[in-house]
Amino acid sequence: MCWPCSVIAPVCMKILMISDVYFPRINGVSTSIQSFRRALSRQGHAVTLICPAYPVDNEDDPDIIRIPSRGVIADPEDRMMHYRKILAMADDLAAEQFDLIHIHTPFVAHYAGIALAKRLAIPAVESYHTFFEEYLYNYIRWLPRRFLKWVARRFSVGQCNQVAALVVPSSPMQAVLTEYGVTTPMHVIATGLDLEAFVTPSGKDFRSHYRIDPKRPLLLYVGRAAHEKNIGFLINMLPRVLARHPATCLVIAGEGPARKALARQARKLGVEEAIMFVGYMRRDGQLQAAYRAADVFVFASRTETQGLVLIEAMALGTPVVSTAVMGTRDVLVDGEGCLVAREDLDDFADKVCALLDEPERRAELSQRAVNYAAGWDENEKARQVARLYQSLI
Repeated sequence: MCWPCSVIAPVCMKILMISDVYFPRINGVSTSIQSFRRALSRQGHAVTLICPAYPVDNEDDPDIIRIPSRGVIADPEDRMMHYRKILAMADDLAAEQFDLIHIHTPFVAHYAGIALAKRLAIPAVESYHTFFEEYLYNYIRWLPRRFLKWVARRFSVGQCNQVAALVVPSSPMQAVLTEYGVTTPMHVIATGLDLEAFVTPSGKDFRSHYRIDPKRPLLLYVGRAAHEKNIGFLINMLPRVLARHPATCLVIAGEGPARKALARQARKLGVEEAIMFVGYMRRDGQLQAAYRAADVFVFASRTETQGLVLIEAMALGTPVVSTAVMGTRDVLVDGEGCLVAREDLDDFADKVCALLDEPERRAELSQRAVNYAAGWDENEKARQVARLYQSLI
């Protein structure tokens, strides 16, 4: 029944989303889709998601359609959906009378999404989640970087100009796509955070679970252990922090293709005893406990289209030291819960040590972080994307 939508929102919409990734695959795209689906549903809209089936238990609600998929050789974490099985559902999907399709990834989901939009005669919107220009060369190292940049740009332009509107998570990403030659109207709408659920006390003690002394300085990175995340920079920076705070521990929470290389780098630098790899952390309190346990959240990715983990850290009162590149430039305001550092080992380490040296300053930045993160509520972000949908229907 849609009658409550007259109170909740101007129009009750039926949205079809499609993505090449979703939980249990943990990454920023999965988190973004979950956030928007959750908030749009609260506002009275119906959101159905098409995504891959994974070779594990997929605990889903009835509005998630899992498509048979196969592995991806170059990236064992991901799956490739069967294109024809998606299109075979076109008649059943047409009967649902969706108002719009929202495409979230540029692989099978993009081409199937465009085909479905034509068959169902509905508009297609796409989110540009990944900065491919700074991504591909980390995985296709046998081809020249300049050539891969050209490929990424042409690929992006071709896809972006096939849809009615683009959602981009930051103004720097919008500027990049404009420079590429994308002419589709772009709308800057960042992913929000379910602040109430995310900050709920977990009752978990991260330090005791991992036997980390309560007084030990703790730095935290959360995200994929991937080459494009620039985690190697954080490891190279660590000896400078250890010179002033010898007991410091850097916790890396995440998994990915760079995990073994990062461990080798730590051994080569002689800092393996100061680094702890803890893998992916569930968002049911485990991840929140990790944020709360940290003294400083550290981040240096060059490829983020937004950087939601920065907001997560600040929402839980963990001050951030980070570079501000691409999407993180829209997230970070120096002094508002964070210190912005250059991608320079000395400058970054100095800012980390400044917070470890001065508990009062760290406490002040922690409170500012909580206040700042309050402006990133996912309900407002969902209202923005709903207004975009309504303008296209």
